Amino acid sequence: MLEEISIKNFAIIEELTVSFENGLTVLSGETGAGKSIIIDAIGLLIGGRGSAEYVRHGEKRAEMEGLFRLEDNHPAVEKLEAAGIEIEDDMVVLRRDITHQGKSICRINGKLVTLAVLRETGHSLVDIHGQHEHQDLMHAERHQQMLDRFGKTELEEALEDYQKRYHRFDQLQAKLKQLKESDQETANRLDFIQYQLQEIEAAGLQPGEDEDLEKERHILANSEKLFEAIRGAYDHLYGEGKALDWAGMAVSSVEEAAEIDTDLGGLSESVSSAYYMMEEATFTLRDKADSMAFNPERLNEVENRLDELNKLKRKYGDSVEDILVYASKIEEEIDSLANKEERIAEYEQALSQAADELIAEAKTLTDLRRQAGHALAGSVQQELQALYMEKATMEVQISPLGRGKSYQTEEGETWVFNEKGADKIEFLISANAGEPLKPLAKVASGGEISRIMLALKTILSGFQHVTSLIFDEVDTGVSGRVAQAIAEKIHLVSRGSQVLCITHLPQVAAMADSHLYIQKEEKAERVQTIVTPLTADYKIDEIARMISGVEVTALTRENATELLQMAEKAKSNV
Repeated sequence: MLEEISIKNFAIIEELTVSFENGLTVLSGETGAGKSIIIDAIGLLIGGRGSAEYVRHGEKRAEMEGLFRLEDNHPAVEKLEAAGIEIEDDMVVLRRDITHQGKSICRINGKLVTLAVLRETGHSLVDIHGQHEHQDLMHAERHQQMLDRFGKTELEEALEDYQKRYHRFDQLQAKLKQLKESDQETANRLDFIQYQLQEIEAAGLQPGEDEDLEKERHILANSEKLFEAIRGAYDHLYGEGKALDWAGMAVSSVEEAAEIDTDLGGLSESVSSAYYMMEEATFTLRDKADSMAFNPERLNEVENRLDELNKLKRKYGDSVEDILVYASKIEEEIDSLANKEERIAEYEQALSQAADELIAEAKTLTDLRRQAGHALAGSVQQELQALYMEKATMEVQISPLGRGKSYQTEEGETWVFNEKGADKIEFLISANAGEPLKPLAKVASGGEISRIMLALKTILSGFQHVTSLIFDEVDTGVSGRVAQAIAEKIHLVSRGSQVLCITHLPQVAAMADSHLYIQKEEKAERVQTIVTPLTADYKIDEIARMISGVEVTALTRENATELLQMAEKAKSNV
């Protein structure tokens, strides 16, 4: 559940901390007091689209921080642990700052994360339903996601299997299309890469050749200086009165000392070894100096070869190894293009097999969706009856896709796929007896849409695993007994999940387990939002205000008290 949220410098909110309880929490207050602004802040906290416009005028950044408590088996736990985010005492803290320049800074339990990670985590914790959700319900493309969610694990696994085969089918179809490009383009490409391969092969490249040549060029270009250094070292070591001569005398002296003091035997051996190593190095220097000769022709050869390699590098890679890798790549492409018809036949066979497997998975997915659609329609109708839409009927229409990746089987049957399957899914409803089933957008009024949305959310909330559900004025357009039914339905949902609800309906407010009153006041010529938890007496006054709309009277207080008593009775009967 969402235990607490802190908001600072967000819209008209200067600084605000709100604690929430389990069950149903109602947020009420005058229009414009800031109720929806608090929900907007929660929406941004869980990864909603940010903007510099949210930052309070004159401030550098808006800050939002929320504390959530999770159950051990919550889906977010595994995701966070995979991202290297530690969870202590089953608590998760989300934080998001938005600067006046529009930049977002996101953290989870103090660790910086991307907005995508914050959004993925946040959407598994909170589900917000507002007026825009009603609009989503009108769009058929959203219906498939709702149906798949209702289908639970079996449908999710079938969709995952389907998508693996779809990606394989898509790759093969793209490759086959590439192979079937026009003959002229293929011929031009073949000529071009054959020329490139011949040029690379003619160079006779050897791995590491460029590095070896660079080293050799450096030595050849400095051969005179190198000779003088080697010859100088030899002259200092060899000859009468030179280093080697003195070292030999040192060996003799140490050997004589070791004959007197046997403890110096090890030292004598070390000095002797050093002498012989120095002697060997001296002769090596002599041989190296004798064998050296300045060879300008070889230097020219190396320079020319390096120039040739550099020209190839500018065309095909940064090193000889890169050039050889490129040559191998175009050699495979040449083989593919030169044997185009054979390759096309191979890919057509592979595509046919992939399509058969994809069609089989698509059929399985469609069958499962039909079963889930039948069950969902029945559940929605049952929920709508409790919301005084007794004559409403619903059907989940599943038909073939009209747009997507198409494929024609050998039998002449045409299939159209996308990443979600081969199905076009749309919810059809008849709100009243005798009316034909039609798409939601064409038959439902505002009040009916509110009830249909609530019915769907009541059913789907059991499969979402979110810690908190937020209803932002989803009871718009209803009154009377329908309002009471919606109030009871929202409270029923709160039995299984924390629910926060912005409402103007006294029936919904009366069902609340806790009630927060939102108001705005002017301080230092600036407007700010204040949240006050209502006690029993103040709750009566607020519900009375919601009933009367203008002036609270003794009669409206009596009505509010009666409404609260009825609400308590309704709760106890659930």
